[in-house]
Amino acid sequence: MHLNSLAILQFKNYGKLKLAFGKQVVCFTGHNGAGKTNLLDAIYYCCMGKSYFHSTDQHNIQHGLDFFRLDANIKLDDEELKLKCVYQTGKRKELELNELAYDRLSDHVGRFPVVIVTPDDNILINGSSDERRRFLDMTASQIDQSYLNALQAYTRILTQRNALLKKALETGRLDKSMLTVYDDELAVHAQLIHQKRQAFITELTPDFNSVYAAISGDREQVGLEYSSPLNEKTLPEILKQNFERDRAMGRTSSGTHRDDLELMMDGHTVRRFGSQGQQKSFLIALKLAQYQLLFRHKGIKPFLLLDDIFDKLDAGRSARLLHHISDSSFGQIFITDTQRARIEAIFTGHPSPPEIFEVEGGVLV
Repeated sequence: MHLNSLAILQFKNYGKLKLAFGKQVVCFTGHNGAGKTNLLDAIYYCCMGKSYFHSTDQHNIQHGLDFFRLDANIKLDDEELKLKCVYQTGKRKELELNELAYDRLSDHVGRFPVVIVTPDDNILINGSSDERRRFLDMTASQIDQSYLNALQAYTRILTQRNALLKKALETGRLDKSMLTVYDDELAVHAQLIHQKRQAFITELTPDFNSVYAAISGDREQVGLEYSSPLNEKTLPEILKQNFERDRAMGRTSSGTHRDDLELMMDGHTVRRFGSQGQQKSFLIALKLAQYQLLFRHKGIKPFLLLDDIFDKLDAGRSARLLHHISDSSFGQIFITDTQRARIEAIFTGHPSPPEIFEVEGGVLV
């Protein structure tokens, strides 16, 4: 899979820009705030139908305007594919492949697999369980349509159940027959979500351990652990046990929407004991393991988007990372860095030098 060209109109800090890419490794360099990360997000948006950073499309429109458009030309095997993404304030998002509109955004997810690594990913370590579930969900959704369907259904029913509990809290009257309907439906989807997550984590772990050892020089022992109430009980048992608590709180206090992915280093959480360099290596290894998982399941080498990854990595870890992603199992790679000289130094002697674009204030210089 190769991104041949990308045209941007009024997306974030870009007015109008068209880029053509001829190499496997593409680098965007420039000062902080120049717009390098926005270019990666534009690529991510084309693949996933949404921004990696902003869940609200309105926030992706260039300031003061009312729409944005992205056009990508992607070569997949021997086929040239044209993708168009348009969002206008107050209107439904348009997503077309070869001029045919998708009926549902979910039909596009996984068509062009993508993995992104950014400094903001540190929230996976230091943030709430919501962020780690999001990582699991975005991985599994690109691989398995049944997972995405179950996740969407679970979320919809959970919202309805919470609304019912909130109304009961306000009025003092609970429709128990409707609650039973919601509980039964939740249980079906929760079981599939839990099983799929467990399977993905089990499959992800060996790749993660291997990549971390390659980047770190095998200095620390790392691991992934799936924390879920469904590890011990079924969802009907959990909901029955928590009924009075849920009724008192006006919301559903336990279920797959509260699961967590525990990130471990030498028997402790990496959040508490990992240095900045170790945490960054941990996150990169996690994302590269995600890459290998997507590659195995999709049979397509995903786009790999690396945002400012060499910052806070010492020379040894940077060299080992570059060596790892130079492997033939990786496809097209997009990298950002604040220092062009650092990119040139890192790739000195590399058999496939990168294509470098200098970015400043939303334009190429």
